[in-house]
Amino acid sequence: MKRRDALAALATAPLGWPAVGAAEPLPIFDAHVHYSHDAVDLVPPKQAVQILRAAGLKGVLVSSSDDEGTQKLLAEAPDLIVPELRPYRTRADTAGWARDEGIVKYLEARLAKYRYVGIGEFHLYGSDADLPVPRRMVALARERNYVLHAHSDVEAVNRLFAQWPDARVLWAHSGFESPDKVRELLRRHPRLWADLAYRSEQATGARVDPAWRAAFDEFPDRFMVGTDTFTPERWHYIGPHARYAREWIAALPAPLAEKLAWRNAEALLRAQPPR
Repeated sequence: MKRRDALAALATAPLGWPAVGAAEPLPIFDAHVHYSHDAVDLVPPKQAVQILRAAGLKGVLVSSSDDEGTQKLLAEAPDLIVPELRPYRTRADTAGWARDEGIVKYLEARLAKYRYVGIGEFHLYGSDADLPVPRRMVALARERNYVLHAHSDVEAVNRLFAQWPDARVLWAHSGFESPDKVRELLRRHPRLWADLAYRSEQATGARVDPAWRAAFDEFPDRFMVGTDTFTPERWHYIGPHARYAREWIAALPAPLAEKLAWRNAEALLRAQPPR
């Protein structure tokens, strides 16, 4: 079966949803999806939206390299897609964007033309956060009160808040840090949220790891789930990831489960309309 045919089958599959008359599945807000140029070629917008809806998603934070993928998906499903602007024109920008003045022009042009809720996901580490290009990016976000979606280490997160103390920062992948380290940074920055994209150690099946459970209990309003479709093939995982998230989140008390599944993302990313 060709990859496109396989994805079409995935898009229309029931994804393990309950039978008619059973309880509705827990809604999921996926706070980390990319729809870059190569994904657009593999999974056309209508098909991509079918995949998202079949997974039972109530919201999807989308960015892309370049931004055209996000705009195409938003036009197809404005009720579902929450757009953020990634500072990458192509995947090649991932490594060197923080020293590329052309990125500033790109951001300014897109921000003048379209509406977003945030800037990111961007990769930024250590003292690079204080380079002129990232500082200008933060200034542009500050002018619009946009969320910053940072794939960063602890030092870079601290430097972002030093530049803009009132920023709202969504920490991609929770920095790939241990739950104890994540808790330390959440205590330090009340306006920091953490996504769990591309992480699985928080739960095995329906059993939530005790250290992560302690983090969720201490900060019930600050975590959200995400898939991270950083390659086109990762679109295969959107439905299975939603099933996985429902399985382990269901082990939590209902109010906490709803917050992690969708309420926290809804509150952060839809608290104000894109502008």
